[in-house]
Amino acid sequence: MLRQYELVERVKEYAPEADEALLNRAYVYTVQKHGSQKRASGDPYFSHPVEVAGLMTELKLDQQTIITALLHDTVEDTLATIDEIERLFGPDVARLVDGVTKLSKIEVMTESERAAENLRKFLLAMSEDLRVLLVKLADRLHNMRTLHFIKKPEKRQRIARETMDIYAPLAERVGMYEYMREMQLLAFEQLEPEGYATITGRLAQIRSQEGGQVDDIALAIKQALAEAGVQVEVTGREKHPYSIWKKMAERHVTFEQITDIMAFRVLTETPDDCYRALGVLHRTWQMIPGRFKDYISTPKSNGYKSLHTALIYENSMRMEVQIRTREMHRTNEFGLAAHWAYKQGGTRPDGQVGWLRDLIEIVDTSHDAEELLEHTRLAIYQDRIFAFTPKGALHQLPKGSTAVDFAYAVHTDLGNAAVGAKINGRHVPLRTQLANGDVIEVIKSPNSEPQLSWLGFVVTGKARAAIRRAVRAKERAEVAEIGSKLFDEIIGRLPQRIGKKAISSAIRQLELRDEEDLMFAIGSARLSDREVMEALVPGSTAELPDEPEWTRTERAISIRGLTPGMGFELAECCHPVPGDRIVGLRRPDKKVEVHTIDCLTLANGVDADWLDLSWGERTTGAVGRLRLVLYNRPGTLAEVTQIFASNRANVSSLNMIQRDEPFGTYEVDLEVADLAHLTRIIGALRASEAVSEAMRI
Repeated sequence: MLRQYELVERVKEYAPEADEALLNRAYVYTVQKHGSQKRASGDPYFSHPVEVAGLMTELKLDQQTIITALLHDTVEDTLATIDEIERLFGPDVARLVDGVTKLSKIEVMTESERAAENLRKFLLAMSEDLRVLLVKLADRLHNMRTLHFIKKPEKRQRIARETMDIYAPLAERVGMYEYMREMQLLAFEQLEPEGYATITGRLAQIRSQEGGQVDDIALAIKQALAEAGVQVEVTGREKHPYSIWKKMAERHVTFEQITDIMAFRVLTETPDDCYRALGVLHRTWQMIPGRFKDYISTPKSNGYKSLHTALIYENSMRMEVQIRTREMHRTNEFGLAAHWAYKQGGTRPDGQVGWLRDLIEIVDTSHDAEELLEHTRLAIYQDRIFAFTPKGALHQLPKGSTAVDFAYAVHTDLGNAAVGAKINGRHVPLRTQLANGDVIEVIKSPNSEPQLSWLGFVVTGKARAAIRRAVRAKERAEVAEIGSKLFDEIIGRLPQRIGKKAISSAIRQLELRDEEDLMFAIGSARLSDREVMEALVPGSTAELPDEPEWTRTERAISIRGLTPGMGFELAECCHPVPGDRIVGLRRPDKKVEVHTIDCLTLANGVDADWLDLSWGERTTGAVGRLRLVLYNRPGTLAEVTQIFASNRANVSSLNMIQRDEPFGTYEVDLEVADLAHLTRIIGALRASEAVSEAMRI
């Protein structure tokens, strides 16, 4: 553990102007507050924040960040308060400590509202100041280094999984590759102990058999470049054990089939030297086609710059080579942390990098915990490709992205209006996947709107969130329109005419926002007729009889316009219910078919006599048919059947007619009292999170 004077000396080495007294005060404060608390290792608890502060000094971070690292656990684990920290160490430190405190409560693997809210705080704290994330990553790295002291294996597994799924990818996204690799290795050891032991054992075996082969190859590379007049520093290493494991899993190969076990790094002085070195290596050893990547001309979203290539050495041995300048190397290993070093002065970033802006937009548009977690994972974890607008603007997207993903990456409004696309000048479907270097022109229309089917092929969290938001807005408008029609029926039963004042009063009484909210509540069956009538005209329901609970045993159908004794049947094509406008089709020696006035059978023309029909006064009950598109996840059918039950509708048949991930399409026959009854059910279905589409057939 770093002693007090050692920590201060480290900071003063790269920041002579740092406030030594303030650093000393922070060190003493954390020791006093944590007092006799112990870690699982048996060490004093304050050793952890001190070590985290030490990690921050290795990155040469500013004084406020070092003090934040020292204090980051005091608010959560001691009696210290943010107000006290602000009084002693200033508002900047207090804000950073508060941000890290919120991040410490993340449990992303638990799919719950609490997890989503913590993740929301996590992203917002990052957006305000990325130093919050840097401290949290160092905090997690030190916790992983001491993870083996925790006795409960399930707790070790949970922390390791959280690290692998959240913190290692975040370290990669801000360019802190050293942190990412060490986190992955330590998590891999806990999550796959047998795989870890096997791979590290095989690497040790190769090392003992081949002796100094890595050093020999590194020397050969350096000599080849020196002969060409390029002065470089070359280092070699075996591939990361987790990287080998991941490659084995992705390619479905054994350890013996992994040929590029060794990787080498070439450090030059200038970018020109990088390209000169690349040419020398390609002339000296055979290049493996398809393995060259130029991240200098097109850097990764986290600022990573390097040339990557793969070569065939002697005896068909494959090796990976990365070529970069020394300045690129520091940025690549420590990412955004490098920009916070004291020597960078006024060039510090504000944290609003592109991918983080996308995450904040997802926070604003996600509807519930599940969506937020899903979209955030999509935005953080996927490998990237590079695509261009016709004017040459570069956009980075996850592998597998489509033209729709690209449209939303450019602007949400462009994605919403997209109707087609050209890739490299050729018309293609919107679902076409993009390749590195593609030039995409999005064709738009002012009358276009996002299609639900797009969710079946888009991969970016931003696109999925925007599509769902647009589809929900459309569904809400449709439910509100249903509610408006039902509202007209309701006010028609009132004993007096009502005006805007009565409606405004009812909205306040029902604790709704506006008139649209009222129509949505009526259309989605969240308010009964009686509740609305009573809110509009108090006492108007006193004389009304209790609403009967309609059941299938009360079905009675009579049709006006038929000759007494004439047989009839309700058409299967349109399933008319009481309240529909109806007509009859009469053919010789057959029953009269009763159709709705807008049935497609009538529009297509039929060879039959038409009869003008209407429902009899005592008619109650018929079967209506619906087509439902449900999200294919556990519990959706249960939620839908609960809607039917709460609206007193009996299901006479339910069939899945199509499965198109992530949706399932069903046809449902419902026994309902009348058209108003069926309309209410459709409104309630459209308002449900389980239902993507609900329409009458």
